[in-house]
Amino acid sequence: MTRYFVVGGEYADTSFTQIAPGHEEQSFGPFSEKEAHDFWRSITGRTVDNAMVRYRIRPDAALGGKAYYVVGGEYADTDFRRIAEGKTLEIHGPFTRPEALDHWRAITGKSVDCALTRYDIASEEDVKELRG
Repeated sequence: MTRYFVVGGEYADTSFTQIAPGHEEQSFGPFSEKEAHDFWRSITGRTVDNAMVRYRIRPDAALGGKAYYVVGGEYADTDFRRIAEGKTLEIHGPFTRPEALDHWRAITGKSVDCALTRYDIASEEDVKELRG
């Protein structure tokens, strides 16, 4: 059975390619196709007044059967094992492998001046472990 995800959030501009500063991409699911469409209607109805917010439905099949995520954020030290106090682990996706790489490049480009900020590309299994 194909799984579906509702992915999006508030973007920096209407090209809808980069999440707005101070926000993170949201991913909801997995859902059945009907559940995904119902959830999409619900969340877009709540955000209809903000032109910078966009959500889309992404079938698991579009991911080629394998989902990738960009995970990371600001860490407490350069061991990169513990997120800095007051920060949360960011999880962006799901993406295809090329999309994950593009997103990783965009997000790391913004944080290149901070030695404590790091992002990695992770598989769906890795993200399940991180979410515990």
